[in-house]
Amino acid sequence: MAGAALAAATALWFLDPNSRRLSLCPLHEITGLWCPFCGCTRASHALIHAQPATALHDNALFVAALPLLAVFWWRWFSADPGRAPRPYPRPVLWAGILLVLAFGVVRNLPQGRWLAPPT
Repeated sequence: MAGAALAAATALWFLDPNSRRLSLCPLHEITGLWCPFCGCTRASHALIHAQPATALHDNALFVAALPLLAVFWWRWFSADPGRAPRPYPRPVLWAGILLVLAFGVVRNLPQGRWLAPPT
């Protein structure tokens, strides 16, 4: 997992997703709507190049969730071999799912256009 993350980070160091049209999101390609994950590649590129303000503009939820993702990864990595880490309580999981869905809806509303990645 760490090797894949390092390979992706290396690729994003050299390839600028802002200069190329990467069609990674089928929802955006078909409907023109921004999914909660649209802009994650551009935000990752900005973070690798030490541009946190640009990363927040590309996908604020992704940037805010990175510390949580690091905790999830560490819990998984440090678990005893052959034994999964203790699951999170259901209310925590549901809150996360609802937050991601709400972010996806709000960034497509006129009032939330500032959350949409630049086109």
